[in-house]
Amino acid sequence: MDKKKILQAVDHTLLTQTAVWADIKQLCDDAMTYGTASVCIPPSFVKQAKEYVGDRMAVCTVIGFPNGYHTTAIKVAEANDAIANGADELDMVINLGDVKDGSYEKVKEEIRLLKDICKDKILKVIIETCLLTEEEKIRMCQVVTAARADYIKTSTGFSTEGATFADIELFAKHVGPDVKIKAAGGIHSFQDAKRFMELGASRLGTSRIIKLAKEEE
Repeated sequence: MDKKKILQAVDHTLLTQTAVWADIKQLCDDAMTYGTASVCIPPSFVKQAKEYVGDRMAVCTVIGFPNGYHTTAIKVAEANDAIANGADELDMVINLGDVKDGSYEKVKEEIRLLKDICKDKILKVIIETCLLTEEEKIRMCQVVTAARADYIKTSTGFSTEGATFADIELFAKHVGPDVKIKAAGGIHSFQDAKRFMELGASRLGTSRIIKLAKEEE
């Protein structure tokens, strides 16, 4: 697998709280230069970023981020606002308390509502694998499939651990055929990225891969 193919799978990400427009603009420029799948940025920058990149780059943003415990009404409002501002893709965080309570139907309904808002735009569902048991991860594979989301995603990058090879293997065994996989958090090298893709990930949430590509040049 060549590095160009890996770069094409990257959601080039900057979600730090102190990011300013100059940082986001540089992120967009780098993403367009290296041909990544998207830029993943805070909601407050979506409108400006989309006006800047136009059709040259997909703009992704986050919903219910990073903890997921917003009410469904707030997530719906965030999703509508992001779409209105030009977002092409949404990465939503599930309510982990609902998962721990076994309220899987509630989680599924929330995902379904956001997918209805997205329509033909991409919805990725962050389940924060580091905080779930294996049984909960498997159930969430089933829930994300039933809710007809486009992707299941490992992590926000803001919790105790990011993506692991074992979680991607688990996802690949348990998601439906129409659900793709995004590995995010802790992808430190092209070798890591390649391994995640070999195991079944078709998107990679990372800020490091472009930095590595630059260093190699």
